[in-house]
Amino acid sequence: MKKTLSNMVEFCFLAEPTDVNFGGKVHGGMVMKWIDQASYACAAKWSKRYSVTVSANGIRFIRPILVGQMITVTAQIVHTGRSSMHIYVVVRACDPKEHSYVVTNRCFITFMATDESGYPVKVKKFDPQNEEEIKLEQVAMHAKEFAIKLDQDFEEQLGWK
Repeated sequence: MKKTLSNMVEFCFLAEPTDVNFGGKVHGGMVMKWIDQASYACAAKWSKRYSVTVSANGIRFIRPILVGQMITVTAQIVHTGRSSMHIYVVVRACDPKEHSYVVTNRCFITFMATDESGYPVKVKKFDPQNEEEIKLEQVAMHAKEFAIKLDQDFEEQLGWK
């Protein structure tokens, strides 16, 4: 499906030896850093504002990433609220000689656009343009509802706010 370029960013690079953990695979924290960087770039591009991370939902580690693999991190806006931007991020890896990418990670990251004082500001509305974007928006809304329910459970069951 054709992607709407205004709602997405894509980072491409090689996994480096400094990215690995003691087991010889790319460290999960490094992958989360890449996810945060790509999703921030996507949020800033969409809102044209400084944006802050609100939540990370459903980060999945599906396959390990090896040193030397070509990495592609794609972040795309799939839903907006008044000041929030819900971003679907997928990480893919491949041997650079083969160009056969596999999904290694995926998640939803929510950002909030802010003004210079850190207060929320309105963002333009995202309107899905194709069937895939419609489905991703539905999944993002489900993730948002789950996050709200999780916060309620923490408060009701443990007294945490």
